[in-house]
Amino acid sequence: MAKIFIVGVSVPFTVSTDIKIYYEAAGEGQHVLYISGTGGDLRAKPNVFDGPLPKAMSMVAYDQRGLGQTEKPDENFTMAQYADDAAALMDELGWQSAHVIGVSFGGMVAQHFALRHPDRIKKLVLCCTSPGGKMPSYPLHENSPEMDPKEKFKKMFGVNDTRLDAAWQAENAERVERIMQATLDSAHEDQKTDEFKRSGRRQLEARAKHDVLARLSEIKMPTLICAGKYDGIAPPVNQTEMEQRIPNAQLNWYEGGHMFMVQDKSAWPAIIDFLKA
Repeated sequence: MAKIFIVGVSVPFTVSTDIKIYYEAAGEGQHVLYISGTGGDLRAKPNVFDGPLPKAMSMVAYDQRGLGQTEKPDENFTMAQYADDAAALMDELGWQSAHVIGVSFGGMVAQHFALRHPDRIKKLVLCCTSPGGKMPSYPLHENSPEMDPKEKFKKMFGVNDTRLDAAWQAENAERVERIMQATLDSAHEDQKTDEFKRSGRRQLEARAKHDVLARLSEIKMPTLICAGKYDGIAPPVNQTEMEQRIPNAQLNWYEGGHMFMVQDKSAWPAIIDFLKA
């Protein structure tokens, strides 16, 4: 008998995947599975549980393989594994089907999930993500692991939102410094271990191989694509391409970059309205 972890308490279950997955649940109503992005860790606050989604629906979010409090097997990871982990978690929850929201890397996982387990998804929401192949997201795997954390933060600050380039950062140096320090201080000590770094790298390597561009037409469920106008990680052109290739898709644009779900307060209400309709 293996175990799955929920809100810090372990309860027995028959495992249908090869790892122990940490997840948290909140809310009532229609079921929603939330799949987080690169490096996602539910210990980082605030997170999706601090927003409007758990007040509107019954949602579950989890740490993906190699991240947070989920197991970190010493092996390479694949996008298929990430997708199957999501399906296995739904099995353990007793959810035959649910709405699925995938954000950034989680949106990539959600695309593979929709292709591998199409009957499990009622409605699909893809936020700040890309289909891969010739329409990739920013190549995070090319950032050197040895890069100084502060230099990496400043570099990615301007990629997350293309308006916040080096010139903007120079003009707003104190503000950038406060945000950067708060971000770096929020990291848990175990995230500095070799095990965490190794698993994080393997997530990026799986991300680099993501490519479902030629198969987007197979995603048949109602799909909402949400994008920030100034996102340098999931470029705007990728969003238009996904909308054109997914048969039952609509595309919503928001004021912001890769973090538009925080920057534009209209994003979450629109997502919730789409799922409830």
